[in-house]
Amino acid sequence: MTSDFSIVIPAKNEGENLEKLLPKLRTIYPDIQIIIVDDGSTDNTKKVAIRYTSNVITHPYSMGNGAAIKSGARASTTKYIIFMDADGQHDPIYIQELIDKINTGYDMVVGARTLKSQANIFRSIGNRTYNYIATKVTGHKIEDLTSGFRVVHKDLFNRFLYLLPNGFSYPTTITMAFFRSGFSVSYLPIVAHKRVGKSHINILRDGLRFFVIIIKIASLYSPLKVFTPVALFTTFLGLINYAYTYISAERFTNMSTLLLIVSILIFMLGLLAEQITVLTYAASERRKTDA
Repeated sequence: MTSDFSIVIPAKNEGENLEKLLPKLRTIYPDIQIIIVDDGSTDNTKKVAIRYTSNVITHPYSMGNGAAIKSGARASTTKYIIFMDADGQHDPIYIQELIDKINTGYDMVVGARTLKSQANIFRSIGNRTYNYIATKVTGHKIEDLTSGFRVVHKDLFNRFLYLLPNGFSYPTTITMAFFRSGFSVSYLPIVAHKRVGKSHINILRDGLRFFVIIIKIASLYSPLKVFTPVALFTTFLGLINYAYTYISAERFTNMSTLLLIVSILIFMLGLLAEQITVLTYAASERRKTDA
């Protein structure tokens, strides 16, 4: 029953692509709630959107993909939300399969891009790296950590709105938050098309930011899994330095002391971060109870 579902599409200067996507959606799902979030576009994005839906949200300036996602989630009035991109990568034919799968009892179903998807080599390697690290950290098989094509239980998604960044890493954050909170996540293999038009992601500008996402993957799920290896490595360096100076000069140097103290501090910071993470998710649960 599509009355339980809404489609949220963030769009920035995607008027040309929406001209192709929205008629397809309306043909397949004439009565479904479609919410377009115009994120400060300078083209005809809003004009195209209002021809196909009355649910158009306009940001006065570009606030980011994540901010658009949050605006759309707040505006949705259905039980489930389907998120998809406006750039032509996500094919509407997979929507029914997403709906069918979440109706079997999952809390979130993600469209996982297969090897046939049209991604460049750098992005493909990056996505595989994210998936591998996230799988190791969570202990769950993660097939596509950064896919923006997914369907999710709205009430559960809205619990974590305050955690979601305003930029492009919202899929990473929400996926890790769901695993951390014990909600069920499944994957549906899809073929993503090549993006139509120019991407808003710049490899040089966003390369460092995506590297930070890798660190964030682990720290969001369990900070100790980040801090403990660093602390152990620093301890190892301190012991090696002590062994070298003891053998060569028969003394315990200040550098060895410093390294061992730093390792203890790093581990203590990890413990503190772990407690903050636990309290953060506990606060999320209390919000749901109070609501």
